[in-house]
Amino acid sequence: MAADGQCSLPASWRPVTLTHVEYPAGDLSGHVLAYLSLSPVFVIVGFVTLIIFKRELHTISFLGGLALNEGVNWLIKHVIQEPRPCGGPHTAVGTKYGMPSSHSQFMWFFSIYSFLFLYLRMHQTNNARFLDLLWRHVLSLGLLTVAFLVSYSRVYLLYHTWGQVLYGAVAGGLMAVAWFVFTQEVLTPLFPRIAAWGFLSPEAEVPASVLAWPLGDLESSVCPSGLYVPWGHVPARVSQLWPI
Repeated sequence: MAADGQCSLPASWRPVTLTHVEYPAGDLSGHVLAYLSLSPVFVIVGFVTLIIFKRELHTISFLGGLALNEGVNWLIKHVIQEPRPCGGPHTAVGTKYGMPSSHSQFMWFFSIYSFLFLYLRMHQTNNARFLDLLWRHVLSLGLLTVAFLVSYSRVYLLYHTWGQVLYGAVAGGLMAVAWFVFTQEVLTPLFPRIAAWGFLSPEAEVPASVLAWPLGDLESSVCPSGLYVPWGHVPARVSQLWPI
């Protein structure tokens, strides 16, 4: 510990704006919403953790889409240059521009892409059990709710106007749809080739119960309810029955 008179202090100090959120003192709702507005940080940490331990190409692609989405947001902000509300009461922000909200755009990209993944990428059979479908609906509703609450928190805490979070949501949703289509049509066919290099995996491994499923009776068998067959791991005869 430095003694008095031996401290060499810099001229100014800056906070880490990525995790710096201000809320009105004594406001419990604002306090909760301030933590909620940190959701993008938690999402990024989750993605990095999954990539380190799973090394799945689709997860990497998802994170790449989020990064591109942030780049588009930065570009739009600096083209429109619309200021934040109330004269910008918060000094610790990444940029003084507020249109569109990066938090809103990030969370709606994440939620809409996850929604498309759950309902379009993870195939369900007609005989799927009620609980197999229920978890999908509950998770989707939860993701959309969190996206709305994060958007609302940015208005409540005076970081953005309603218009800025609305346009952020629209931009994030459109980017999510575009990136999902690009991933499905362009990137996914390349995943098995990249995975053949031996370090990455196209998707999560096929469950043992699926691998043990007798292929000899495929034509007369019923696919297990809620079966999700990962891309790049599908035997030819399976892919003919359930194209993915």
